[in-house]
Amino acid sequence: MPRSSRDSRPTTPVLWLPEMDGAWQFRHRAHDVPHLLQRWRAVARAARLQLSVIHEVRGFPVYFLTSRLVAARPLYLSAGVHGDEPGAVLGLLEWAERSIAYLRRADVILVPLFNPAGLSLNIRLDSEGNDLNRFFDHPSHPHITGWRKAMSGFSPRLAVCLHEDYDAQGLYAYELNRDATLRLAESCLSTTDAMLSRDSRRTIEGRSARSGIIRRRRLPMVENLPEAVILYQSGTSCTLTFETPSEFSLAVRTRTHARLIQAACDWDATSGIS
Repeated sequence: MPRSSRDSRPTTPVLWLPEMDGAWQFRHRAHDVPHLLQRWRAVARAARLQLSVIHEVRGFPVYFLTSRLVAARPLYLSAGVHGDEPGAVLGLLEWAERSIAYLRRADVILVPLFNPAGLSLNIRLDSEGNDLNRFFDHPSHPHITGWRKAMSGFSPRLAVCLHEDYDAQGLYAYELNRDATLRLAESCLSTTDAMLSRDSRRTIEGRSARSGIIRRRRLPMVENLPEAVILYQSGTSCTLTFETPSEFSLAVRTRTHARLIQAACDWDATSGIS
């Protein structure tokens, strides 16, 4: 549909604008990839992060950012593996823009928009029709080749992978943890209960869930593995995958992802995982 003159006004990624009739309309630029990448370049400059391009697809670079203090066991944060999950992408970006001081002193890796072509098209898959989160055990795929090369020498102590799910009935999380006594997903989700309700189903995506948390005891012995499992196989002590419900408010999903990241960082800073 053609854009009206009102729609041509400058917008911001997350903004509530009062309309003439008194209603409220949510506006965003969640699929404007050049705009999002520009904001990430600004974050990198302000936080003194090293910005690398690990792959390029359809003219869009895939950024890989590391802090000046990055070591072999960093904190790892990623979003945008699926292009139709903008709440995760915006959540990580908005958290980073508010956490410049933290990023300057942190030991962290950020992969903020893994599938820029998919995001620009608002589709789950990449521009070639591949679900990238089923390709992390395919090192010959050029997208994964770049990621694996960039990750060489790193084995994160904690990895947080941000996602969204159209079938979700609320917020839920996957947790893979080498220390069975830790309940890190619960610690993080408890900080967002007032923002977004949890998915109360006992079975989510074919797996047993409790209070919106799926705790895997065994790794799947299959092919086409996701990012979180490959990270865990590579020595990451704990991986958390957060899934917000795609049919809920984008503003709420964005804020929820930002809060979950902060909760994970707070836990990492106070308790820590070796």
